This record gives sequence, C-alpha cells and structure tokens, in this order.
Amino acid sequence: MKIYTKTGDKGQTSLYDGTRVYKDSLRVESYGTVDELNSSIGFAMKFIDDEEMVEKLKKIQMRLFFVAGELATVEEGKYKYKVREEDIAALEEIIDVCLPEISGEDKFIIPGSSKASAALHVSRTICRRAERRILTLKREEPVSDVLLKFVNRLSDVLYTYARYLESDLTIMDFEKFYNERL
Repeated sequence: MKIYTKTGDKGQTSLYDGTRVYKDSLRVESYGTVDELNSSIGFAMKFIDDEEMVEKLKKIQMRLFFVAGELATVEEGKYKYKVREEDIAALEEIIDVCLPEISGEDKFIIPGSSKASAALHVSRTICRRAERRILTLKREEPVSDVLLKFVNRLSDVLYTYARYLESDLTIMDFEKFYNERL
C-alpha cells in the first residue's frame, strides 16, 4: 500500500464519499480535530492505571472514528456508522458513576496534578475545540444534532475522568493569586 497518492498536492483531499474539498475546509478542520482528539486520548491512556477507565476510553476512541467518518461524508446515506443516542447515554453513565467519587470542590482547578489527569485535561480542551469547529460547520452545512451532543458530552466525560485522577487538587484562589507577583 502506498502512503502517498499525490492527489492532495494542490491542497485538496477526498472525503469519505469521494467529494473533493480543500484541506482547510470547515469539514476537514472538524474531522481533523476529532482525529487529533482521538490521538490525544490514546496518549493519555498511557498514563492511566485504571483498567476499566482505559477500556471505556478505547470504546470512546472507536466512537470517534464514527464521528470523524460522519463528518467526512457530505452525501446523505453514504456513511452508515453514526453515533446514536445510546452512545450519549453511555457517556452520561460514566459521569454519573464517577461524579460521587470526586471531591466536592466546585471551583476552578489548575490542571496537572498527575500525568494522567493533565493528559486528559489536554484531551478535554481538544474536545472543546472539536465541538467549536463542528458547530461552525453546522452553521454552513447539515450536521447531526446527536453528533454535536455526543462531542459535548464527551468533553464532560474527559473532565470527569481528569478530576477523578487528580492526585492533589490545586484550587485556583483568584484573590491570593491576583495579589502575588509572578
């Protein structure tokens, strides 16, 4: 298999359904950011010792392929593997199980008390960027409401997992920090 096709040398790429678009189109930017998110989650998993969490994240990674595939398809009906409402319910279940285990602090935290939580916080911020890119695309072209909701809920899961793995919560004390010198 050749890794290079030379068909993108002039700044265009083919979507899943064969449609040619520029590589900086909103659609490519959207599924490209989802791809970045998927890679980031894979990286974060290398720091996580909780096997159940790793298994859930692997399943989430597979769903992100569905998200990217759906975003990479313009022609309705050409891509059949779409995220579903039950996928969103599964994400909500993850949150509901983990939330009682997280400290009661409802303040801004400084990410990075452990490698695992820091890596998941990076994934969370990439997920939020993916959501923004998808929302921008949705203003121009049809995008499934379920897909957008899935990405939104996924950022909540990543936040929840990151908080769950925080080894030493660092609360942002705005008043104290504001008065300190750098």
